[in-house]
Amino acid sequence: MRTLVLNAGYEPLAVITFRRALVLVLTGKASVVAEGDEPVVGPQEILGRPSVILLNRYIRPKYNRITAVSRRGVLRRDGHRCAYCGKTAHTIDHVHPKSRGGADSWENLVAACLKCNNAKSDHTLAEMGWKLRFKPGVPQGTMWQIKELEKPAPDWDPFLLPESAA
Repeated sequence: MRTLVLNAGYEPLAVITFRRALVLVLTGKASVVAEGDEPVVGPQEILGRPSVILLNRYIRPKYNRITAVSRRGVLRRDGHRCAYCGKTAHTIDHVHPKSRGGADSWENLVAACLKCNNAKSDHTLAEMGWKLRFKPGVPQGTMWQIKELEKPAPDWDPFLLPESAA
């Protein structure tokens, strides 16, 4: 029963309840872009359940420019894929081992499968002869600030940019 809110420029702004979305639509502050399957039955009328709404006026997002490092964020940034072998990742690894002065930063943390994480242990990439599949960095875009977008509804797909384009 969630609704994706798009800013006037079609960028994802927030995820709200369908009731709040209906209030925004009925007060003329937003318009429905996509509707869900089940209608909302009221005492006077039957309305479509908004799945995606578009604000009529542009709202300047008040997001932090610096995204805090977290395990969930690293896994999400890397698409839950191991930075070493490309298989499904469930853990994170320090590229430069923490035991050797490696920092807890976006540039030093990557997603890793359990097998690669255990094999690498506290060794450096040079010692292992391994290479990263990509250069880790701070995630970009406002989509990182909206935690509800981790599990998007299928109706939202046309309105969300692919992770690589964000």
